[in-house]
Amino acid sequence: MPIDPDFPKNHEVIGKHNHSDGEHYHFVWGPGRTAEAAEKEEVKAAYAERGEELVPLGVHGTTIAVDWDSCFADGACIEACPVQVFQWYRTEQDVPAIEMANATGEGIGENSMKDVRKDFTDKSDPIREHDCIWCMACVSVCPPQAVKVDQGNLEYHEKSAGTFNEELAKGSAPPPHAH
Repeated sequence: MPIDPDFPKNHEVIGKHNHSDGEHYHFVWGPGRTAEAAEKEEVKAAYAERGEELVPLGVHGTTIAVDWDSCFADGACIEACPVQVFQWYRTEQDVPAIEMANATGEGIGENSMKDVRKDFTDKSDPIREHDCIWCMACVSVCPPQAVKVDQGNLEYHEKSAGTFNEELAKGSAPPPHAH
């Protein structure tokens, strides 16, 4: 099953993956589920070789979202993205994926070639979600349909971050001040 098209509505924030610039981050949404990644023999073999448990991971990102339970390290999104939104998370921090839910990354991982992943336990991480130009290239090339790009999800991000402005969302200006 591809990424849940209504994932912010059907999930809750289970982590916050920070960018080391101190300004940017993306939320991790859960709960995770058993999906395409757990069905691929090469993925199961890679987890076994590392001695890591293949566990539900959830969705990384909100407006640019990758379902890490569906992602099986194909890397097509990494090659397709013209602005390097994604990176192989393990090429920067080679730890179990579950530890990335509340990690801080510098965004220095491999972000241009799909075949440089560490192995099939690796995941495409939208570390530079904020740089997206909404071209949808990543969505159109992902074999398991693990990527969703939706500017409409910005409201969910802002509400989770505590920065949502109801008046701006309604498109109305605040009433003028009486003098």
